Amino acid sequence: MSNEAPTNSIVNFAAVTAKESLFSGKVSLVGAGPGDPDLLTLKALRVIQQADLILFDRLVSKEICQLFPSSTPALYVGKAKDRHSVPQDEINDLLVTKAQQGLNICRLKGGDAFVFGRGGEEMLRLMQEGIEVELVPGITAAAGCTSYAGIPLTHRGLSQGCTFLTAHAEKELDIRWDSLAQLDHTLVFYMGLSKASLIAEELIKSGLDRNTPAALIENGCCPKQRVVRGKLNQLDELVTEHDVKSPALIVIGKVVDLADQLQWFASLDNQKAERLMA
Repeated sequence: MSNEAPTNSIVNFAAVTAKESLFSGKVSLVGAGPGDPDLLTLKALRVIQQADLILFDRLVSKEICQLFPSSTPALYVGKAKDRHSVPQDEINDLLVTKAQQGLNICRLKGGDAFVFGRGGEEMLRLMQEGIEVELVPGITAAAGCTSYAGIPLTHRGLSQGCTFLTAHAEKELDIRWDSLAQLDHTLVFYMGLSKASLIAEELIKSGLDRNTPAALIENGCCPKQRVVRGKLNQLDELVTEHDVKSPALIVIGKVVDLADQLQWFASLDNQKAERLMA
């Protein structure tokens, strides 16, 4: 779930050679999963290997980037909070332009392209331009990272469902906190570190027990994965005290306490973890 790829200029890829074809190319929106290259689907790996051009995001792990064919041009178009290497409109334009030149493009996103990945926006633009496009699903971070942290999203007697939310919005969060507090679901917040205090405050104010177990999963499904646990009312304090950095998930619910019994990835030493993901 972590990547430190360099920010290349989109201009450098303006001259990627077009195929000699009378037909448009194809764009594959590929979910790379949460970080561990073994969690890539077979189809995702095949698309990566066969692409003429790869555009990849910040949350595509360096281990997955190492699977890119050395002969295939690859452009980093990642986004971090208030820091976009390439604006979304330019990414959309590049996908259209290169596909119209006959190139087969792998648009590689962390997790799943349709779960907080803006895959729907890119697909709509491509379809409006008459470009052939396919979606290759990936394991979303909430499912992958909680599994590697030993936290089941659902568990009989503890959680009858799970709800995924983003704490990032263009203007302001429009969340029915009162409904969330009454769901008896495991709550997973993507992109929520800067809103940890607000999340805890609103949920407690809406009736969720302040002592509800909570976890922060940093760099999930990667060798440097770190899990910080506490209570809902400690959420903001945990972020600050442990200096938790993005990418990280916030998980809230009774299932968090099962990690004591179900942890497996954290019990591996570093060598074993690295071999697992080699």
